[in-house]
Amino acid sequence: MKRLFTTTAILLTVVTAPAAAQSREQRQMMADIRMLQEQTQELAVAIATVTQALQDSIKALNQRLDQANDTTRKGFADQKVIVDDMGKDLRAIRERVDDTNVRVSNVREEIEALRSSIPVAAPQTALPPSTDPNAPPPPAPTTGPPPSTAGLSPTRMFDTAMADYAAGQFTLAVTGFEAFLRTFPRSEMADDAQFQIGESYFALNRWTDAIAAYNAVTQNYPMGDKVSQAFYKRGLAQERLGQIDAARESWNNVLQRTQDSDPVHTLAQQNLDRVARRPTP
Repeated sequence: MKRLFTTTAILLTVVTAPAAAQSREQRQMMADIRMLQEQTQELAVAIATVTQALQDSIKALNQRLDQANDTTRKGFADQKVIVDDMGKDLRAIRERVDDTNVRVSNVREEIEALRSSIPVAAPQTALPPSTDPNAPPPPAPTTGPPPSTAGLSPTRMFDTAMADYAAGQFTLAVTGFEAFLRTFPRSEMADDAQFQIGESYFALNRWTDAIAAYNAVTQNYPMGDKVSQAFYKRGLAQERLGQIDAARESWNNVLQRTQDSDPVHTLAQQNLDRVARRPTP
């Protein structure tokens, strides 16, 4: 009996010792797990704090970028307004300078016209005193009649010829415009006068003379504002003479020199279309 009790006690001791050791390992493992959980929570809190700080920094940076973009756009807008205002002022100044140049040119031509109209007294030679007390006094020096254009300003001469044209006095208008060109060949209205000569001949149905006058516009004043109209009217005169190919060439010159919005461009195109629809004889 005593031996059985001793054996049982030994068995219980052998069985109880591993159980106690296993319990300690589990407690240690649970402690390690709780420590890892706490560290994980602390790390999550730190990550959340850093993330929030980054979001706040990004938000502030975006606000600063938006403010900088607004400031830049406003600066560009202000500069554009300033540049546009300067461009308008420069255009206004350029227009005033051009107008002043035209006026100065007209005044210069008028001064030259007035200067040419002043008769120059012929030099008088001293004559020996006459010994005859009954001799008649020497005749007073006479001067020839001034030219018909003397003393006329370019504007007045042009307006006079233009009035003759408007009144239907086309031959007289040609004479007036030709006198204008002889007197003021460098005038700003020289190309207008030459064009009006062509218009006068056109009104008189003198097609050959009209073509010659329009040619003078395109050749002598290539930078004037009457070149396109001269080509167009030359084409009409050439059509009257049956020169259809030459008329097409004149109207094609108009198309090359003008934009679609120009009225003379539209007229030239209409005439080209009209001639193209004409039946071949």
